Amino acid sequence: MAAAVTISYDESGDTIYHPGAEESTVFNAGDIAWTLASTALVWVMIPGVGYLYSGLLRRKNALTQLWLSMVCVGVVSFQWYIWGYSLAFSDTGGRFIGDLKYAALVGVLDAPSMGSTRIPAIVFCVYQLMFAAITPMIAIGAIAERGRLGPMMVFIFVWSTLVYDPIACWTWNANGWSFVLGGLDFAGGTPVHISSGTAALAISIYLGKRRGYGTERLAYKPHNSSYVVLGTVLLWFGWFGFNGGSALSANMRAANACIITNLAASVAGLTWMLWDYRLEKKWSVVGFCSGAIVGLVAITPASGFVGPSASVAFGVVAGTACNFATKLKFILNYDDPLDIFASHAVGGIVGNLLTALFAQKEIAALDGFSVIGGGWIDHNWVQLGYQAADCVAGFSYSLVMTTVILWIMHFIPGLRLRASEEAEIVGIDDAEMGEFAYDYVGIDADLGPKESEMRAESPPLEEKHETHA
Repeated sequence: MAAAVTISYDESGDTIYHPGAEESTVFNAGDIAWTLASTALVWVMIPGVGYLYSGLLRRKNALTQLWLSMVCVGVVSFQWYIWGYSLAFSDTGGRFIGDLKYAALVGVLDAPSMGSTRIPAIVFCVYQLMFAAITPMIAIGAIAERGRLGPMMVFIFVWSTLVYDPIACWTWNANGWSFVLGGLDFAGGTPVHISSGTAALAISIYLGKRRGYGTERLAYKPHNSSYVVLGTVLLWFGWFGFNGGSALSANMRAANACIITNLAASVAGLTWMLWDYRLEKKWSVVGFCSGAIVGLVAITPASGFVGPSASVAFGVVAGTACNFATKLKFILNYDDPLDIFASHAVGGIVGNLLTALFAQKEIAALDGFSVIGGGWIDHNWVQLGYQAADCVAGFSYSLVMTTVILWIMHFIPGLRLRASEEAEIVGIDDAEMGEFAYDYVGIDADLGPKESEMRAESPPLEEKHETHA
């Protein structure tokens, strides 16, 4: 016997889901289209991170970050299917982490989603997958120039399960403790940025310093500023789906999220660039791009709660705070080659706390149904406490759990993350991949005088790493 038809359409083209004889749910065609389009926009951000990181490094390590961005999509997509989505968004889960109700995506198709009853669960699932995939990619940039690639695939799977999924659950799941408490995080200040930025700090501390740290050997500028611009363009472009898409509906709240996302990025880019200009009296495109990224990071948790004027403040504060936070690695003596902690963890904390000040009831209500207490503008003073609690919890949990994961892997044969000194010299691209981003990669500049002399006496090594790299 053929299965009963559970889907029909009304006169406007909206999908009507019939779970029972007398039950029905209407899925809005426009909301489905906007969420699926936003899914594609966020996907583009993942290689965008790869290009941004690749451009900032030395050319002998340029391909590694692009490889990581592709592999991260693959590993997390599989993890999300196995149990990631269920751990984050099962409606029968606990306040900290979900259960396995939707493991292997069983039951995730045409039922109403947790995020919005106007879109089916399968649409919500694939949209949230993009957030889950980009988050570890942000974090693992911290292995730059000194980390092994094979163990990273294991790390990505385990980290997504033990760090990202619980934080996403407590932030966005209707049962999560932060959600129930009243924390405001529209698009991922804590689950995406604080968690990944803090994980990058833990990775940097665990791996230790690169060879030649503290010397002129590492006082290099980005090898490809064009890649930096390309990565920023892909990220900025995709962020309209990241923040605007988090409304899960083609409505005024989504439109507001888009305009303030663009404005915050613009103001933060100008702010960072001006702070850098005071030092070298040069107009830096890398400085503008760095600022734009932190503006996007900071406005993320607030994008569904604040208006355009507030987003200007987000840009100025984030561009300033994160610019100066790049000095933390010298004060605290850790090697974070890409300033991930300063950009994402600090930027996420700034965004979370400013949300408590500038969140407005009427902005949230632009979707026609969201009701919040607002922030200090609406005299809801306790909101700052909620936001601070969420920041501290996300920071602490990610730092501790990431460190635990790294050290457990450290004592498992074959899973230690630190690359050898020789791999650092020739470049991770050659040592771990045997493939290169460019026709030529020179390594003499990374060797000391004695090492260069020894290398000159060894033609096979020179041929392998200089003519083909």
